Amino acid sequence: MDRYNEYGKWLKEQLKMKVQKISLNAGFTCPNRDGKVGVGGCTYCNNQTFNPAYCQTEKSITQQLEEGKSFFGRKYPDMKYLAYFQAYTNTYGQIDDVVAKYEEALRVDDVVGLVIGTRPDCMPDVLLDYLEEVNQRTFLVVEYGIESVYDDTLRSINRGHTHVTTIDAVCRTAERGIRVGGHVILGLPGESRENMVAEAEILSELPLTTLKLHQLQLIKGTRMADEYFADPSVFHHFTADEYIDLVIDFVQHLRKDVVLERFVSQSPASLLAVPGWGLKNYEFVDKVRKRMDERDAWQGALYRNNQ
Repeated sequence: MDRYNEYGKWLKEQLKMKVQKISLNAGFTCPNRDGKVGVGGCTYCNNQTFNPAYCQTEKSITQQLEEGKSFFGRKYPDMKYLAYFQAYTNTYGQIDDVVAKYEEALRVDDVVGLVIGTRPDCMPDVLLDYLEEVNQRTFLVVEYGIESVYDDTLRSINRGHTHVTTIDAVCRTAERGIRVGGHVILGLPGESRENMVAEAEILSELPLTTLKLHQLQLIKGTRMADEYFADPSVFHHFTADEYIDLVIDFVQHLRKDVVLERFVSQSPASLLAVPGWGLKNYEFVDKVRKRMDERDAWQGALYRNNQ
């Protein structure tokens, strides 16, 4: 019984084969790091939290992919791969350089598509022209870091764009027939539980194909970790059980066709300023499914457009 629209099942239906994403660091930066819209980056950000060891900018795209394939291929020799441009903003650079890196990835054997992580304020129409063509010849998802739908929050975390910017980028991309993903952080300071659940309704108005939910993690050395230790009262540090119920409430208010890729993130324990829950992703997902059964909860059950 499927109580929510699960990513793995959707991906297999899309590609008709078993696939694995391989994360890449293509050497891009961000406009709120280099001074174009800000400096210092988002207050919560440390890209080390999700970069595998082989993701190093001194290695070519091909080398990173081959090392990723070697890692996964030992267990699954028939696996195919998606090149996941993950670190920083992967549409932010000279167009020719950006395109060259995508095309290099697509030339690697057994790579059957691209997943491109970026910001809503970094998608020029000329690049969308190219991506529209790519989408005709291979699997493609453009994944936007939305993080929050609330402008007060976006300002406080030094995000450097507004929700109107997000709406514009998501809609322009979807209008080209490209699958659009979104990424949202639950638990950002200043947002109430009601605010977070309401985000599901707001996001449901966008033409999103996929969505990732992550709990807020406080990472050593970030400005947000410093803010937490200066005034913990501004933050709510969820227990695993609290967050499970929040996720379920969120999902019940989400449009039922949105594909849910993740509920949690897993940063290395050595990087956490505040200890995590000690749960693997699959363990957390099992708990969500069990709690959904107990609550007889379904994706979209409380979505207002269903009423």
